[in-house]
Amino acid sequence: MLRTWMLTAFTLAIAPLLHGQEVPIPAPPQLGVKSYILIDHATGDVVAENNPDEILEPASLTKLMTAYTVFKALGDGQVNLDDEVRVSERAWGTEGSRTFIEVGSTVSVENLLQGMIVQSGNDASVALAEHVAGSEEVFADLMNFYADQLGMESSSFRNSTGLPDPDHHMTARDAATIARAIITEFPEYYMWYSQREFTYNDIEQPNRNLLLWRDESVDGLKTGYTEAAGYCLVTSAERAGMRLVSVVLGSHSVEARANDSQALLNYGFRFFETYRLYSEGDEVTTARVWKGETETVSLGVAQDHFLTIPKGRYDSLMSETAVEEDLTAPIEAGALLGTVTISMNGEELVELPLVALADVAEAGLWQRIKDGISLWFQ
Repeated sequence: MLRTWMLTAFTLAIAPLLHGQEVPIPAPPQLGVKSYILIDHATGDVVAENNPDEILEPASLTKLMTAYTVFKALGDGQVNLDDEVRVSERAWGTEGSRTFIEVGSTVSVENLLQGMIVQSGNDASVALAEHVAGSEEVFADLMNFYADQLGMESSSFRNSTGLPDPDHHMTARDAATIARAIITEFPEYYMWYSQREFTYNDIEQPNRNLLLWRDESVDGLKTGYTEAAGYCLVTSAERAGMRLVSVVLGSHSVEARANDSQALLNYGFRFFETYRLYSEGDEVTTARVWKGETETVSLGVAQDHFLTIPKGRYDSLMSETAVEEDLTAPIEAGALLGTVTISMNGEELVELPLVALADVAEAGLWQRIKDGISLWFQ
């Protein structure tokens, strides 16, 4: 049984209070695209969206999933950055954008990754797929496996490049999911997404993400284009400790997809902010413990928690904790003992589990008897 433990204005020592009038939040920008989404990287919260679950052709945004699958293989020790990959005729002959690798030559995994990420080389993508899984078809199965693990329910991959296939598709929401996963899980490789150019075989090619030159806060991720998909772009930027990820699908030109992405990022950074609500191990409240060596136990969260809120609304946050009644020792650290609910202006935003931050051992016989009597009269 749970009971209310406390209800107070939400105050955190780790973040300053904001004062003054609440800033009105306007509607997101109107974009001439098929679908878009803007999320806070730290929380996964959606800041703005329009048709984010429409199933569309992803074009070279596919290579985000290709890269993630290769990064997984690197992390598992199945392949190494310095592996020399022999270029097959199939990889060499793949149509579309190219890194200009030569059939029969050997290229390191690291160069192939930069060729795929910076130059969007389809030939490099197929060479990586064949090296990791033996064939592009088996590699696509791995892509779908990892997509399923990440909760990308509306995605289906049939190749490593994004070349058109009737059963190859993704949504803006899923594209944001895979971008967030790459940034979170593989920071050691994420640097390549901010690389402005890459030279291979004496051919220098620029990154097609125009925002890398226009906005110093932008450090990724990937462009895409086919006639059916239109111009697509997944972008990530960080300003003042807040990171946003934007996805636009089906823009009508290279310039438009950059402008659309910039408009989304500017909107998010202007009107929203990210707060660390609690850090792992921070005490949120305490609870009475019966028959224990100590009379109270500290309760907190098991991991860091962030929240995305409109700017200027921090003072409106409220917290309410609910803690299990009649807690009796022994209690193990990590035991789930209650919840803390964060709300704003009467609307619940998030409910987090509260766990014991330390063990509470059982008291001696005499203390247990005294507490047992006290509990009887509760």
